[in-house]
Amino acid sequence: MITQREDQAARQRASQVLIDSRLAIRPQELESIEVADFGLSELETTGAQILTLVNTGRIVVKLLVLFPAQTLPEHTHVRVGDYPGKEETLRCERGVLYLYVPGQPTPAPACQPPAQRRATYTVWHEVILRPGEQITLAPNTPHWFQGGPQGALVWSLTTTAFDGKDVFTDPEVVRQTVVRD
Repeated sequence: MITQREDQAARQRASQVLIDSRLAIRPQELESIEVADFGLSELETTGAQILTLVNTGRIVVKLLVLFPAQTLPEHTHVRVGDYPGKEETLRCERGVLYLYVPGQPTPAPACQPPAQRRATYTVWHEVILRPGEQITLAPNTPHWFQGGPQGALVWSLTTTAFDGKDVFTDPEVVRQTVVRD
C-alpha cells in the first residue's frame, strides 16, 4: 500500500525520466503510468513504474522505469491453461539494469535485494544490460532485476501478458497496488 502522495511523486518522477529520454511519449500516455509497489509498501526499494504502450492480447510493449536501486521482485511468467507462459525481451534504453536469472551464481553480484526480503530471491546469475543491450527470457524463467546507480529505463516486449498470474517467490507480494488517502 502506498499513499496518494507517494503514488503521485513516483508518477511525476517516472514521467520526467521518460521526458528526458526524448522518446515520443504523449502527455496522455504519461498520465497512465502505473506505480507498482507489489503490496510491500517499500516503493523506494521494491517497485516499478510501468507505462503500457501496446497490449493487443498477442503482444505487449511496456516501458519500465526503475529508480536507483529499485528492485522488481523475483517472479516467473507461468503457464496459464494452454498458454505456455509469457516470453519477455528486456532491452535497456537508459541507465543500467542488473538482471538475475538461473545459471551459475555470480560470486560478487553488483546488487542485493532489500535485506528483509533476501531469503525470497533464489536466482543469482547476473546479466548487466546497458543502453542498446537486450535479452530474451523464455516462459517459466525465474528472474528479478534492479535499477543501477542512475536507475534504468527498460523496454519490456512480450507475448500475451497475464500479469496477475505471475508467480512471485516472495509470498507477501501482491501484484495490484493499493493507493490510500
